[in-house]
Amino acid sequence: MLVLLAGIFVVHIATVIMLFVSTIANVWMVASSNFGTASWGLWLLCNNTCGQLVVSSRDEASLKAVQAFMVLSIIFSVIALVMFIVQLFTLEKGKRFYITGAIMLVCWMCILIGVSIYTARFTGKLSGFTSSHHGYCFILAWICFCFSFIISILYLVLRKK
Repeated sequence: MLVLLAGIFVVHIATVIMLFVSTIANVWMVASSNFGTASWGLWLLCNNTCGQLVVSSRDEASLKAVQAFMVLSIIFSVIALVMFIVQLFTLEKGKRFYITGAIMLVCWMCILIGVSIYTARFTGKLSGFTSSHHGYCFILAWICFCFSFIISILYLVLRKK
């Protein structure tokens, strides 16, 4: 049981770190142009130097929504981690980690919504660039989506012994 708790804790910390990296770094899409390789993410467009990511007025609300949902997912994941530690020391034997599991499900939904909006609205859409593909931050966000779902189900099923 102790090994299972330690494993879940390590995967949860790894998920939080990957969520931070995927939200902060600007490599959600990578593309080539006549000037070299460029990458862009939720905040900046980076070629040789980084500048503000310019999107059309039609897509600006979508980008703000993706930014908000990814930041919310980080917040809920950290809150769930703190709640797990609190429940680990205060929960009676035989009880389940319902609160932690519910918070992680909210984190999972935030990741799902944020990455889905980005996939639908911003995949390969930047003028002047050719042969674009997804960067490591986009892939990390989907990995965090999977991990947060698995962790939340484990928290809901797991009993303190």
